[in-house]
Amino acid sequence: MSLPKTFGVWGNIEKDAFWDILPEIIRWAESKNIELFLTEKILSDTRANKFNQPIIDSKNKISELDFMLVLGGDGTFLSCARAVEHRGTPILGIHLGDLGFLAKVTLENIFQRLDQVAEGKFSVEKRSMVKASILKNGSSLTQYGLNDFVVSNGESHRMLTAEVYVDDNRVSEYKADGLIIATPTGSTAYSLSSGGPIISPDVDSFVITPISAHTLNSRPLVVSAKSTIKINFSSYNQNIMFITDGQLHELLSPDDTVLITNSDFEIGLIDFSDNDYFQTLRTKMGWGTRGISN
Repeated sequence: MSLPKTFGVWGNIEKDAFWDILPEIIRWAESKNIELFLTEKILSDTRANKFNQPIIDSKNKISELDFMLVLGGDGTFLSCARAVEHRGTPILGIHLGDLGFLAKVTLENIFQRLDQVAEGKFSVEKRSMVKASILKNGSSLTQYGLNDFVVSNGESHRMLTAEVYVDDNRVSEYKADGLIIATPTGSTAYSLSSGGPIISPDVDSFVITPISAHTLNSRPLVVSAKSTIKINFSSYNQNIMFITDGQLHELLSPDDTVLITNSDFEIGLIDFSDNDYFQTLRTKMGWGTRGISN
């Protein structure tokens, strides 16, 4: 594996911890003779006036970098992943709070991990992205997500009625507060809190999870990632909201159709030999810990 010569920083500039650690990362990059690039968003902040790093002025610039360093939480990681898309640049996530599912490195060991990356002592774990084609009035809108797509009724306290097909085979008419279509990566996010299963990242699949289903026989369904999931809506629905990774919102009408498939590219997550997905699960879920006792 070739040693990195360049990398970009993508961060949550709302967090003070980001601005505290950034100067140290710049000094580390200089000591390793690795060129560091900052996003336009970072450099547009007045707190970045003292920095003179080159700018990431377009998504295509990301493809020229050896890796992206994400400083924030899993939400910051998701926004970076959508910017990287098909460009192949691997991502290393540094969580500015507790350990995350995507941002696997904490501030406590950031420079140990960066040293490993500088020495080429890392692997790249591939994660699938999911693609939605929204058919609206004869035109098509495309969205990509790493975690999930959610459809819900934009009007509060109104039930969503949606008919779901998998490879043109009718599955069910769901009556629920909404529907989540999650990747294995997203199975530990909103889908999990709505009763969906945890799916190991190496299992190529989608999980269809109803949100607060209005019938007791509606259950989460796991289907092959090779499937095409089609969602049609009842005419009773108005102001349907389509949400990508909890961050991008698109308003749909009852006449719109959503087609969900795997994308034709993957996102690369920088990983290390001593990282353990199931250890992260145990830590985040509190598995094996005792309950509160008197």
